[in-house]
Amino acid sequence: MAALLLGVIMLMSLLIIPLGLPGTWVMLAAGVGYSLLVPNSIGMVALVGTTIIAIVAEVFEFTLAGKYAIKYGGSRRASWGAIIGGTVGAFMGVPVPLIGPIIGAFAGSFLGALVAEVSRGTGVTGSTRVATGALIGRAVAAAMKVAAGLAIAVWLMWAAVF
Repeated sequence: MAALLLGVIMLMSLLIIPLGLPGTWVMLAAGVGYSLLVPNSIGMVALVGTTIIAIVAEVFEFTLAGKYAIKYGGSRRASWGAIIGGTVGAFMGVPVPLIGPIIGAFAGSFLGALVAEVSRGTGVTGSTRVATGALIGRAVAAAMKVAAGLAIAVWLMWAAVF
């Protein structure tokens, strides 16, 4: 019964990751709780390993929009604009249920890179290309975080059941 509850928590946590909510951290908290409540279940190796995966996923989510802005010809200013814009956009979108943080993060990354690159003196065409790169980076980051969440869920469930 406990493993079934852990599985439900893992599934629900996986579903909230694309919404910009801390699903990976909820998974880790559930894994720690399960290991404390069910002795000799999830070991330290699994908990430390999944924590490392969660930290790497957070770093990628935070930085990939900026890295893609640079990859598409942008400046460091555009990179920081994409990162800051994505973060602010995600928070601004919170009042809109479910999809607000997603749309806010994507729009914020695009607009942050666009404004930063235009303020640098780059033309509209070049700035739009850089902003599109930031948007693609944000999408890649979201997909990578969901994949990391899936890896965490599988690892913790495997450790709990076997």
